Amino acid sequence: MTLAAPLGARRHAPIQLAILTLLAGIAAGAQAQSASDPATPAAATERPAAVNPTDDGKVAEVVVTATKRSTSLQKTPIAVTALNAATLADNHVQTMLDVVALVPGFQATSQGDHGVTTMTLRGIGNDSAKTEYADPEVASFVDNVYSPRAEGATALLFDVEGIEVLRGPQGTLWGRNSTVGAVNIQTVKPELGSRSGYIEGGIGDYNRLGARGAVNVPLSDTAALRFAVVHERHDGYVDYQKFNAPSPESQRAAYLAAGGDPSQFRLINPNNFVSGGDKYSAQDQSAARLSLLWQLAPNLRWNIAYEKFIDRGTPTANLMQQPRAGEKHWSTLSDSAPWINRDSHNVRSRLSWDISPDLALQYVAGWSKFSGDMRFDQDGGTIVPTSITSGGIFQEHTTVDSNYKSHSHELLLQSVGTRTVDWQVGAYYGNEKNDIRFDIAGMKGTEDGAVNWQGSFIQPKQTVDTTAVFGQATWNITDQWHLTGGVRYTHDKRVHTGGRGYTWGYDPAAPQLPLNPQINPRDPANGYVEGVPNDGRYSDNKATGLVRLNYDIDRNNMVYASVSTGYKSGGVQDRGLPYQPETLTNYEIGSKSTFFNGGLRINNALFYMDFKDFQFNSPVSFPDGSRGLAIENADGAEVYGLETEIAARVATDGRLSISLAVLDTKLGRLIAGSNDYTLPTCTVDTSISTCLDVTGHKLPHAPKFSTTVQYQHTFRLADGGTIVPRITARYEDDVNLSVFDLGPEDRQKAYASADLGLRYAKDRWWVDAFVRNVSDKKIKTSAFNGFGPWLAQYKPPRTVGINTGFDF
Repeated sequence: MTLAAPLGARRHAPIQLAILTLLAGIAAGAQAQSASDPATPAAATERPAAVNPTDDGKVAEVVVTATKRSTSLQKTPIAVTALNAATLADNHVQTMLDVVALVPGFQATSQGDHGVTTMTLRGIGNDSAKTEYADPEVASFVDNVYSPRAEGATALLFDVEGIEVLRGPQGTLWGRNSTVGAVNIQTVKPELGSRSGYIEGGIGDYNRLGARGAVNVPLSDTAALRFAVVHERHDGYVDYQKFNAPSPESQRAAYLAAGGDPSQFRLINPNNFVSGGDKYSAQDQSAARLSLLWQLAPNLRWNIAYEKFIDRGTPTANLMQQPRAGEKHWSTLSDSAPWINRDSHNVRSRLSWDISPDLALQYVAGWSKFSGDMRFDQDGGTIVPTSITSGGIFQEHTTVDSNYKSHSHELLLQSVGTRTVDWQVGAYYGNEKNDIRFDIAGMKGTEDGAVNWQGSFIQPKQTVDTTAVFGQATWNITDQWHLTGGVRYTHDKRVHTGGRGYTWGYDPAAPQLPLNPQINPRDPANGYVEGVPNDGRYSDNKATGLVRLNYDIDRNNMVYASVSTGYKSGGVQDRGLPYQPETLTNYEIGSKSTFFNGGLRINNALFYMDFKDFQFNSPVSFPDGSRGLAIENADGAEVYGLETEIAARVATDGRLSISLAVLDTKLGRLIAGSNDYTLPTCTVDTSISTCLDVTGHKLPHAPKFSTTVQYQHTFRLADGGTIVPRITARYEDDVNLSVFDLGPEDRQKAYASADLGLRYAKDRWWVDAFVRNVSDKKIKTSAFNGFGPWLAQYKPPRTVGINTGFDF
């Protein structure tokens, strides 16, 4: 067994010289532009500052784009959480896993064997939306460009102006796969006439080292560039256990008892167990973005950006919930050295044309290319082998190769200003082309034992095409009453070509070797049998819509009521079998209020969601011995909930924010199977081997009550500097980790956790110290017992660090 990732996995490829050359050429062209056109300043990103001389004691006004218009948060009749750059910096947000605690009813889970992040909102999510097949329920956007695969949520968040989390179906304006909500990340754009930037660096435990920065450079009166870069790394949290081999006599006895050939007996090779190299849960990620703003004319503006992301970390580990005697919780007996090789390239473009004072046109386009491979120890060293072919199980999951390409285009025409009827209409097209090879190697005892079960899933071509037209209008009946209606018509088409699953055929003449990237499963000599073809086509149409009425009680208070629908396309799964689309209807009433002359803001949303044909995804075994990913449509689910967000100024220098969510969920009829769990033989659904009737169960990752409280206070020093201590505390009720609800091991019990921080700032320089997960809670995010003992994945342990930086 290789004890470290391949050498090529450690190399950081630079941003292509050709891209820089191309953008430099554009910049040169911008220098030649006439300087007579007036510049339009861009909105500055809010960053933590030493002193705010214009502080008026009010909660800062927040502008959001949830309706694809720039509107005040308090005037926007949608349940939306807006996080600005200062909030993200205070909470040391690096990825979407760090965002969820700041949003009511939001959860995210790291999925180890594919190294992705899956999101749950208002109790609705999909932990298995981690392959080219399954789509997420929560749509991810960066600068309004859709990111279709779950890998997009793992990227580093850097040089971000703000994040908006839209809760509830967004099927009219935001489109496909925003069944229960959408996350829109807005990056900082170049600013005309400004030569500015910042640089930051930080250190911490687990050998953490971080650096990031950005610079804005004017090219002319009508053009500007912005370059941003980030690098974050730390060692893994999980130590490797030493393999304590049984005595030679004991190994021989176990080997013979398992039916081994006495002439082939040999001792367990201790070098098969990982003892060095990168640990599980290590971070080693870098990214860079080059953005261009070109004011082509006084009423025509073009923003375009190229971004590259590199991930050379390791996946999170499956850990034993009850460690073996003498072993630490954060440790594993691993026989698979982990790695992640992941590269993505993204181009995002936005062309804005103010046709007239009453009319504007926007064209938003995006292109993305992702490639990656990784390896993961699925069995987590749950059972210690007693000989080379008995006792334990060797199961290694390897993404040999995955390539996802996508591009999208949206044209939006909208009215400008306040009119009797505010309207917008648009058209959208998106395309994906994906391929993957995913291997499961499974051996009895150790990797030198006999084959238990193994298979390779090869999907050489999967295409997705989606087209849509949409429109939304608001009738301003009076200055106080506003009626909004919208509709979106979507056509989806999926085609799977040439996909096959290759399963071990148990041919005694075939070499008993663990499946690895060097073995071609298509060659019968290697012992694999071709399974049922995955070829298939799926096509469907769907209309989604919105009706909303909102009433402005006065300038500080607003109430609204809405009915909206969301939709996620059906498609083709393993064996070429179709699965049906899912739909969600959301009934919601809400209020947004401001009190005490702007010193207190309270927003509420009360909702009921009727979920139909929920797509449940899971790895299963078929009666013929093959395996695959099955997608089953449940009858549906029901969710009741309340969300509240409070922001307040305490005296002059205190800032308090509270978010809370109350949820009650119930799953409709579903016979669910999964190889990740020990389930009874399936007699109800003979298409899979094991299953359980989970009808009426609670949905996973949907605590009945959760809340996050943040407080910070600014102490102003005589030298002009400030000291700002802060605390973020979170409480969450006990929560199921799967639909099966198999007992306390399959749940995370109620817990409270806290993060602490202390920032000193003066002029343009600052230093910030922090402690995350102060009490070092062991918080499960997923669990399974497919190998017998219960395994789980966990949020990170306690971490400490210090960052410093300055603006210029």
